Amino acid sequence: MDTTNKDTHKHKHTHEESPKKILVYGAGALGSLLAARLHEAGHNVALLARGERLISLRQHGVLLAEGNSPDIRSVPVPVVEHPDGGYDLFLVLVRTHQVDAVLDSLSGLHGDVLFMLNWAAGPEPLSRRLGHERVLLGFPAAAGTLDGEVVRYRPDNFITRLVQTPIGEPDGRTTPRVEQIIRVLRSAGLRAKAEPHTDAWLKTHAVIEVPLLQAVFAAGGPKALADDPGAVRRMIRHMRQNLAELSGPPVPRMLASLLKLPEVLLTALVRSFLRSSVAAQLNNPSPAAVAELARLAEQIRT
Repeated sequence: MDTTNKDTHKHKHTHEESPKKILVYGAGALGSLLAARLHEAGHNVALLARGERLISLRQHGVLLAEGNSPDIRSVPVPVVEHPDGGYDLFLVLVRTHQVDAVLDSLSGLHGDVLFMLNWAAGPEPLSRRLGHERVLLGFPAAAGTLDGEVVRYRPDNFITRLVQTPIGEPDGRTTPRVEQIIRVLRSAGLRAKAEPHTDAWLKTHAVIEVPLLQAVFAAGGPKALADDPGAVRRMIRHMRQNLAELSGPPVPRMLASLLKLPEVLLTALVRSFLRSSVAAQLNNPSPAAVAELARLAEQIRT
């Protein structure tokens, strides 16, 4: 196993993008990947981890591999067990049901907090605990899984180049701090953009994702769901009902097509997607994934 520190994804940031002392809160696949790329880009970043994950990261660094490649490289990201007040920016990448614990640990500290996760409850519950001036919303347009201790990230392709990471203020303004964070994330290879309707983006994503994952988990996987056109149609109707009940138009606007396309055409498109390699990553009914789905569904109902 090759665990040398290869700078194959290195992007040096410019003076205007620094200094920022950053803590990535959450050492799962996406948090680890983001922390590693920020470190490779030359940023002052640490990764928060606990338990066995903390021990592994301190011993081996963040282990990265592209797709199913046998080539594994190690990135020596500094790791901490507890947050403190020395950070300018906290990037939170945890499961929806883990946010309460994050709020408890960050409520007495200073620094901007960008929540990059599944969240349909709006900014208010976050702002009540941290102060509205600290909270930003976003979602990571990256994909990866933990294979033991190795983060296997999705290879760069046409689809990944189309998907962008939305970042925004709760009130929709594109402020200097949003622009600075976008520069920092872009320097690490993340296709970040300012999104004035980030809350609506997150709600739209949730009302589509929850019926999709509920149906995938119930069927026993995406391919099994694709083989049951009746279940696919029921899932599509659930999505459409959710979209119709949003307080505003879907974001991005192109998702309004889910309300307009003939059901027979949409069913065929969804079944094709469910048989793709991209959809194969949806088959993850782990206890954490199930708990997150339940919390997200609760937020939608509320």
